[in-house]
Amino acid sequence: MKLIVDYSEKQQDILRVESAKYLADYKLEISFSDGLKNIVDFLPFLNKSSHPEIKKYLDLGLFRSFQIIEGNINWNDFDLIFPISSLRAAKL
Repeated sequence: MKLIVDYSEKQQDILRVESAKYLADYKLEISFSDGLKNIVDFLPFLNKSSHPEIKKYLDLGLFRSFQIIEGNINWNDFDLIFPISSLRAAKL
C-alpha cells in the first residue's frame, strides 16, 4: 500500500502567527492565520517564573527582541517560545 499526502494543502490549515506588534510594557498584539487578533500580556507569566532564563525577559530590551519564525513568536533562537494555542487564547 502506498500512501500519498499532499502537504501543501495540509499546511493551509495550520494555525500560525502572521504578525506581532509591540504595544507597551510586556504586551504584544498578535495576528493569527485564522484572522483572530489578540493582545497578550506576558508580564504575569514572566513575574511568576522563578527560572533565571525566563526572568531575564523582564528586561524590556530583550523582551522586545522577538521574531516570528515558522509561524510562531520566538525569542533568542527558541530560548523563549509559547504554544500557538496559548497565545491564541491569551493564557500563558
